[in-house]
This record gives sequence, structure tokens and C-alpha cells, in this order.
Amino acid sequence: MRTAARGCLPSGVLFCLALGGCVARPASEPAEARALGREVPAYHAPEIEAGGMEVIPVPAHEPSGVLVLREALGLALIHHPELAVFSWEVRRAEARVLQSGLAPNPELEVEFENFAGDNAFEDDDALESTVALSQLVELGGKRMKRMRVASLEHDLASWDYEAQRLGVFREVNEAFVAVLVAQERLSLNGELVELAEQVAATVGDRVGAGRVLPVEETRVKVALSLGRIELQKAARDLDAARRTLVSAWGGRVPQFIRAQGDFESVGPIPAYEELEKTIAENPELARWASEMERRQAVLNLEQANRIPDVTISGGYRRFNETDDNALVMGFSIPLPVFNRNQGTILEAEYALAKAREQQRAANAGVRRLLIEAYRALASAHAEVTLLKDEVLPGAQSAFDDINIGYREGKFGYLEVLDAQRTLFDARGGYFDALAQFHTAVAEVESLIGEGLMAGAGEMDRDQDEESKP
Repeated sequence: MRTAARGCLPSGVLFCLALGGCVARPASEPAEARALGREVPAYHAPEIEAGGMEVIPVPAHEPSGVLVLREALGLALIHHPELAVFSWEVRRAEARVLQSGLAPNPELEVEFENFAGDNAFEDDDALESTVALSQLVELGGKRMKRMRVASLEHDLASWDYEAQRLGVFREVNEAFVAVLVAQERLSLNGELVELAEQVAATVGDRVGAGRVLPVEETRVKVALSLGRIELQKAARDLDAARRTLVSAWGGRVPQFIRAQGDFESVGPIPAYEELEKTIAENPELARWASEMERRQAVLNLEQANRIPDVTISGGYRRFNETDDNALVMGFSIPLPVFNRNQGTILEAEYALAKAREQQRAANAGVRRLLIEAYRALASAHAEVTLLKDEVLPGAQSAFDDINIGYREGKFGYLEVLDAQRTLFDARGGYFDALAQFHTAVAEVESLIGEGLMAGAGEMDRDQDEESKP
């Protein structure tokens, strides 16, 4: 509907045209970092202006010398490619919050009537020209509700970033422990080859003196060759573990000499009931408070969308025939006869109901993961304790006694070989159990969002104390 009137443009039209700058954007705070690794700086994408310069990632400076866990974590949390992806997603969500608060643009309408016709309308004497502005006015608080949805989506992006940060923390811990274990295995196999060489020399002397049969020397050489094969395999495993670790910060060729950490220090583990109390700190669960709010906000927005919006226009009209001027104004509003957004509202209600079940499923899923991780933790802890306190001392003592006895001629080579194999199998099993223990620790920590036992700081402090004069 449009009317024409002489005089000034109605103030209500001007108010509606200026309405776009009258709505404030609701504040949205990012997800709070969990306690685990909070003190280690992590990557946060920088703010850029629209049409600004491209942000080029800066490659990490490869560490040299001795690498400790805290340094590895610092490099990974700043330069990890996947963490950067999630950080930029948070920035994208911020931009969507900004966009959601912008009002629709006004429209300029220019209209010419009664010209280029027949008879009296052949020339432009009867021309009527109109210049008008129109503005869509959103009703029902749609813009605030839309901004609320975008703000909660920003919160969810922040939670996803925090979950990824804990994932990187776990990944680096596991990769660092893998390097430590690979170093120990290489050292262990080196000792094994060295002992085999010593035994081979002793057997060679005894064969030369005619005290043992040559077949024993053949057995020793076979064992020595097998030991050298295992040593080469351990070296390749260490190289792969080192490359896996540096890949966490985008590196390719490791430059550090060795990794250092007191991963043999194993203390008591807390009871499962204590850990279960902290499960709410898991970002996968904590995010659901924002997710439920978002689903409700979407429902509120769709319910508001059933309210028709009004388009108000106002402008200036020129009558050539009478040489008069006039103002025009009008408005239009859709009639919600058929489409009242029924389907979308119903979909949002179903999505809210679905979210409640998803929240329950997420809670149960994380608890299952914690149960499994704690089972692995307790099992590895028991194995490490048993190997360290009982198996290793006994195997070492038996090997030392038989090795001395062999040199004195009290035992044969088979006894020496058996004692040697028992000792080194026990030490290898000990390192494997340590690796399983620290892997389980990293998994539990990522699930509860806080440190469990000897984390990065304690491990590095132990090394610092050892390095003091």
C-alpha cells in the first residue's frame, strides 16, 4: 500500500531506515581452557580485517640438543596444523556473529510512469517520476535471536578448539614417550650385542684351547647376528618415532640429539571414583551445555520467523504535467496464510529432542572411554611395579651369577644364553609396560581435562634437578 502526501518525509520512516545500527551484539566468551597444559601457550589465529593480507604460517624452529617434553609440547601447541584449523574456525564463528547482527540493507527504487505512449502520453508532459527508499523491518526480535544462535555457535567452536588442544597434548605425550622407549630399546639392544660379542670372544678362546666344541662358537655367532639384526631394527624404530614426534609441529627431519625425561618414575594412581568426579571437565561433555542452548535458540528463532516482517518505504514524486512535487510512503507485509514456518519449527523441536539423547550418548561414551583407559592404566601400573620390584632384580642377579660361573667353567653357554634372554626380555617388557602406562596416563588426562600424575612439568623438573651442579 502506498500513499502520496505533501510535506516532509515522516519521522517514522527515517527511524525504520536507521534501525540497523540500534541493536547491540550479545557478548560471547570462548570456552575456558582446561587445567591440563593451561600454562603452555597454544596457537590462536590472529584477527584480520576484511580484505586484509593473507596470514602465512611461520614454520617451527627445529630444536637441537636435548629435547624435553615441555619444549615439545610448546612447539606442537603453537605449530600443530590441525589445532590451527580449529583456531581459524573460531575466527570464522566470530565473523558469523558479526554478520548476524547486521540489519538488511535499504533498497533504492526509481520509477517512471506515463511516458512514451499515445496521444496525451506521447511526450513527457504527463511523466510522473518517483525516487523512494524501502527498508525491511524485522519483527519478533529476529535479529537478536539470530545473534544469539551465532554467539552459541562461536562457543561451540571454542569448545571444539579446546578438545583439539587436549588431543594435541595427548598426541605429543604419547609420541614423546615412544621416542624415550625407542631410545631405551636401542640402548638395550646395543648392550645385548656388546655382551654377545664378549661371549663370542670368550667362546672363541675356549674353542681355541680345546675346552669346548666348535659348535658352541657357531651358536654364539648366530646369536650375535640375530642381535645385530635387532639392533638395526631398533635404530629404524627410533628414527620413525623421532620423525613422528617432530611431525606434531610440522617438522620433517629431527634435529634434536635425544629426548630426555624421567619416565621410569611411577607413583600411585588415584581411584577410579576420584577420576569419575572430574569427567565433567571433558570438553566433549562440557560443550553440551552450549549445544543445548543453541538448539533452544534455533527453536526460538524459527518461532520468531513465523512473524511476518514489514517493508516500509518513503520517497519523492515529481508530476511534470502540473509541475508539482509530493512525498510518497507505503508499507507491505506478507500474509501468513499458507506458510507459517510450521515445518522448520517442528524440525527445530525434533533437533532439540535429538540433542538431549545425543548428550546422554556423549556422556555414556566418554565414561566408557574412561573405564577402558583406567583399566589399561591400572593394568600397566601393576605390571610396571611387578617388573621393577621383583622380576628385574631377580633376572639381573641370575644373569650376573651365571655369567661369572660361565667364565669359571661352572655353567655352559646354553645357561648363559638362557639367563641373558630372560634378563633382556624382562627389561624389554618393562619398557613396553612403561610405554603402556604413560600412554594410558595421557589418555586419562585428556578425558578428565587435568593432570593425573607426573606430567610434563614434573618430568622436566626432575631433569632440571639432575642437570644442576
